[in-house]
Amino acid sequence: MAKNLLIVESPAKAKTIEKILGSNFEVRSCYGHIRDLEKDDMGIDLTQNYKPRYKVPDDKLKVVNDLKKLSKGKEVWLASDEDREGESISWHLAEVLGLDPKETKRIVFHEITAPAIRKAVDNPRRINMDLVNAQQARRVLDRLVGFELSPVLWRKIGMQRSLSAGRVQSVAVRLIVDREREINNFVSESSYKIDATFAANDINGKLVSFKADGPLKVAQQTDAQKFLEACKNASYKVADIQVKPAKRTPAAPFTTSTLQQEAARKLGYSV
Repeated sequence: MAKNLLIVESPAKAKTIEKILGSNFEVRSCYGHIRDLEKDDMGIDLTQNYKPRYKVPDDKLKVVNDLKKLSKGKEVWLASDEDREGESISWHLAEVLGLDPKETKRIVFHEITAPAIRKAVDNPRRINMDLVNAQQARRVLDRLVGFELSPVLWRKIGMQRSLSAGRVQSVAVRLIVDREREINNFVSESSYKIDATFAANDINGKLVSFKADGPLKVAQQTDAQKFLEACKNASYKVADIQVKPAKRTPAAPFTTSTLQQEAARKLGYSV
């Protein structure tokens, strides 16, 4: 009889992991979250520092009861996913199974292979309560915002339960609306920018040219014309030279078609 019960989220993972660990481990799945906030009301005690009130949903009662029976007389290992939600699932499992979160073995792995699973079992850790608390805060905020704002939305718009408000979606909608208003209120304006092309002889007497971008945009055409006239007889000097390393990737080897294309382009050959 197995002395250890390892709980994962996915039933597909459970069968594979059980084969890897052998007869000393019984591996079962919790099928994701096993508890959530109560649905009869807000599920949060506002008088107790926003303490969440959790309940096992009806569709998870059998899963929880089966895990309770299997855990009797065994050491329980928790192997939910390594993220905020996964850490929360491990904590909820510890709560419903009567385990001490500070003592219960928690393992994580990123691939279902024998070396990865055995390494995880050899290096268990404890439940990360920082991640658990982060998930609880996220869930409480979701419920508070949705529970309080959605009815207001229904009353204002008159579409009962067809719309919802949320911690993320309401902010995202606001950003989209603000941006749309900016676009609708935008008035296009003409502006002028002056660029110049300079030509001079280098130290070898070779004519070289380079471009200079004007730093300012001018709103009025008359002002741009005045600036341009003032530039015609002005003296210029190179104020700074910046040398930047650059890489140029050689062209790929010719194929028959690219060779024909290049011959047609450079030598005028017909293809």
